[in-house]
Amino acid sequence: MPKISIIAKLTAAEGKSEALERAIRDVVAAASEEPGLEVYSAHASDDEPGIYYFFEIYRDADANEQHGKGEGMRAAMGAFAGLLAARPEVITMTPIVDKGLNL
Repeated sequence: MPKISIIAKLTAAEGKSEALERAIRDVVAAASEEPGLEVYSAHASDDEPGIYYFFEIYRDADANEQHGKGEGMRAAMGAFAGLLAARPEVITMTPIVDKGLNL
């Protein structure tokens, strides 16, 4: 089964950037409960305040399907309520080559 990569764009609600950043840090910390989640990194846009991106790599489709279903992740993701201006934009891809991740 091929690995799955995802880029997700999150837009903070007006005045909620700092709170969203704290919630993002908690979500990344909670991701340790997902063994099939190989890379889970969050990034703040340099050009657009309040815009954040997640870069994710999952071992396979089953690992992607399990994402966010553990107790810690559900609780951490629940903190996003009221902090986002819109639903996250998600792009799902199949990695074909990399440097350093051994895909």
